[in-house]
Amino acid sequence: MGTSGWGAGRRGGRHAVVVGGSLAGMLAAHALAGHADRVTVVERDRFPDGTKPRPGVPQGRHPHVLLEGGQSALESLLPGFLAQLRAAGAPRVGMPSDLVLWQDGRWFRRLPATTHIYTGSRAQLEELVRRRVLANPVIGVVEGTDVVGLLGDASRVRGVVLRDRSGDARGQERTLEADLVVDASGSGTKAPQWLTSIGAEAPHEETIDTGLAYASRVYRGKSGVLDGDTVGYYVYPSPDQVHAGGALPLEDGTHLVIVSGLRGDEPPTDDDEFVTYTKRLPHPLLHQWLDGAEPVSPAFGYRRTANIRRRYDLPGRCPAGFVATGDALCTFNPIYGQGMAVAAMSAVALRDALSDPRRTPTTRRVQRALLAASRQAWDISAGADRKMPGAVGNAVDGRPADRVADWYLRRVQECYPGDPVVGRAFRAVLSLSEPVTALFAPPVARAALFRPPAPTPTEPPTSPEDSGD
Repeated sequence: MGTSGWGAGRRGGRHAVVVGGSLAGMLAAHALAGHADRVTVVERDRFPDGTKPRPGVPQGRHPHVLLEGGQSALESLLPGFLAQLRAAGAPRVGMPSDLVLWQDGRWFRRLPATTHIYTGSRAQLEELVRRRVLANPVIGVVEGTDVVGLLGDASRVRGVVLRDRSGDARGQERTLEADLVVDASGSGTKAPQWLTSIGAEAPHEETIDTGLAYASRVYRGKSGVLDGDTVGYYVYPSPDQVHAGGALPLEDGTHLVIVSGLRGDEPPTDDDEFVTYTKRLPHPLLHQWLDGAEPVSPAFGYRRTANIRRRYDLPGRCPAGFVATGDALCTFNPIYGQGMAVAAMSAVALRDALSDPRRTPTTRRVQRALLAASRQAWDISAGADRKMPGAVGNAVDGRPADRVADWYLRRVQECYPGDPVVGRAFRAVLSLSEPVTALFAPPVARAALFRPPAPTPTEPPTSPEDSGD
């Protein structure tokens, strides 16, 4: 990729290397397979048999949701995938009908679902994707191996430097040449250092960090509030209610319970203290359910929740032949559940940029397409987090346009728990299936600007409503 492009019909022996074999890396490899004779995925872990979590996915034991924007992208990349996901038992949860939801002091009406999420384990979804992607003979994988540097110089990357992880940490290095290197190594990427070591520039990083930390534990319910028409419960965080948490269903009939707090008030992973921490939520619903539920896993904590966007698209000494995707490009606070969807949407953007017959897919053009695929998720996550107390980082202040829109978006958010029209639009935007402009459609604007917020339940609604009226 560069001045000559990587378009269809220019396959002459081209080799692409993808750094990282999780969701973003596998889907990037799949997108590249139509434009290269060989794609090699380099993964530091060894892939497990079945659906076990991997050490290289430190948040893998915590709740993951697949938003509708990600569902559409995955189905575009791997036709029939959603049917496979359902056949594997992944719960498909209707929003807001199937969940008891609370935010900003209000319970949500359980209106008929206008969007659906999948709430199965990250390990299950990764294993299904990996099986589909690696069935392609063009794609190979090198497991148990670290990428420790780049080959090339400030003008072009020409491959990667590898080191086997199975032996001596200072073991012998070897090289793997490539025409394109895609960094999908996740939020802990070392690519900025690799680039500076070959004379290129590290990208400018935008950061917003609320200090949010969370802990998760799997429970099997016996009876009570998370049965029948109610499959889960969630309290969203806000500046006035910084503690969040809930329970979401997994593919085996258990629930994954999560609680979160901000810097200085992190959730514990001790068994009894984990349950006690749920009392910080604004209603005892979850705590009451845990009293009758059986824990089937330890509690696991996670604290690396900063939003970080690496601006490889900006002018600078960025070599041809290198792009970043997934969390290596844009890391979101995981509490918003966007990462898997953006990984899939980024792979679609990569595929489409390489296939565009109108434009040569230069490195910068492809990188801009990847950034654009993550922009809406960044605006949602960063926009919410910069309002949280104690948020720090060089992007906390935002742009003047962000501040101008805040008042209107606050009105929309006040209406969304109880108004069917506003709720449909807001959920579509949050699920990354509609652009933010959907919030400014005339019916939404009329409700937000000229009507008081619709009444909402005063207690947790125990069943869904029959209609949206």
